[in-house]
Amino acid sequence: MNINQLAKEVHDNAVAHGWWDKPPTLPEALCLIHAELSEALEEYRNGAPLVYGTCALAEEDCQYFAICDRVGQPGAEGADGPCKPEGIAVELADVLLRTLDLMAALGVDVDAVVMAKHKYNLAAQEVEDRRRGNA
Repeated sequence: MNINQLAKEVHDNAVAHGWWDKPPTLPEALCLIHAELSEALEEYRNGAPLVYGTCALAEEDCQYFAICDRVGQPGAEGADGPCKPEGIAVELADVLLRTLDLMAALGVDVDAVVMAKHKYNLAAQEVEDRRRGNA
């Protein structure tokens, strides 16, 4: 799956769950992305690990299985529906998901934009290294 396919899947899921029934304005969508960053900061301030909680993945599919408390048990006692991972990295994942959702809604070729920006950053660093005499 490439980034465009993931963005489409993320956006389709958001639409299916009603997030786009009344499409947010661009400032509203950006605030929702920022809110996820704030949630990551709160996890950090609370001393949370990168990933904790419960994980619906099978142990062999989850690199965080050692810190999840119900790996592979989405229907475990006390769990409603799929288990939900939590933590700093999970909130950062939410930033990515909300960003992909917005970019797909805007019709952006996410693969092309991300690769163009990445290539620019690489080239800019090379120029800066040469300027400093590090190359």
